Amino acid sequence: MSCPLLLDAEKYNPDTLNLTDDIEVKKYWFQCFRELVKKFAIQARKSELDSDDASERSERFQRDFLHKMKSLGESTENGEPITIRTLLDLNEACLRQHGFSDPWREQKILENKTALRMLRLRLDEVDKLRDNAKWIELVRGLLAGNMFDWGAQAVCEILEANSSFGLNEALSYIQPRPWLIDGLDAWLARLQGPIHKCAAIFVDNSGFDIILGILPFARELIRRGTKVILCANSEPALADITYNELESLMSSCCDQCSILREAYTSKRLMVLPNGQTGPCLNLRTLTPELCEAMVHHETDLLIIEGMGRALHTNLNAKFTCDTLKLAVVKNKWWANRLGGDTFSVICKYESAV
Repeated sequence: MSCPLLLDAEKYNPDTLNLTDDIEVKKYWFQCFRELVKKFAIQARKSELDSDDASERSERFQRDFLHKMKSLGESTENGEPITIRTLLDLNEACLRQHGFSDPWREQKILENKTALRMLRLRLDEVDKLRDNAKWIELVRGLLAGNMFDWGAQAVCEILEANSSFGLNEALSYIQPRPWLIDGLDAWLARLQGPIHKCAAIFVDNSGFDIILGILPFARELIRRGTKVILCANSEPALADITYNELESLMSSCCDQCSILREAYTSKRLMVLPNGQTGPCLNLRTLTPELCEAMVHHETDLLIIEGMGRALHTNLNAKFTCDTLKLAVVKNKWWANRLGGDTFSVICKYESAV
């Protein structure tokens, strides 16, 4: 079902890039995925060490993905666009086909446990701040949380080299303002206006991202009097948190914060599945349950987080409500194309149309 907040559902195109428009761009991204699939195959194998045929299946997965990507690249006569979303979705489909339903499951569990231990401290840090200073820190924290992305090569290298890399280290990577796309002042100005009725937040990664980035931000919206719907993937994709995982996690998070607990108990903080099975966001394929909740709660603020959902897709999408798109650009090619460098910041605020 199409998102009821889209300005024009018929004209909506989720994808920011069509790789078939530029042969050099297509070459770059196809080569990226040739390298990425090697890492995904290793991760798939590691995730099932107790399985006798995991190694063989991971090799079949890699061959299958490369074959299908090659065929996709050669069959452009049907006019169908090839996008980064297409390739990421193909990766997830091939993993499932070869018996790897959730290769990052153990990694997600570990990062959730680590981040949970830091949640109360992070909330206390934020609560010492006031007004704009608090919101600036919450936005920076959300961006820093989004650094923990096992689907991004630049971040993998950092995380693999430093096992103690935490939120404070990630905050040091957030570039000083002005950012590459910097709508923070417009967002701060909007916060001086009427309180939003309901915010729908499309979340990204497990661990630091959801627990130390998204939840403190959502909590402050709740304190203002805004309901919050956390929209999480219906199925696993990379290290993104799923609806079932987030529902299970909420009780532990609520144990550390009475504001979150009271909001969750009274359904002013909700968790819903978004219908997605990959790491991008196609707003034409949301669950009816989520679309109905958006309408019922009069959603007037949309927050889209992460490269997959706010850069590979939806960067140029228009909505009938206020929109905040937030991501750290963890790919040098993308950053350069937008006029920045690796770890540039997207903070794109657009008021209701």
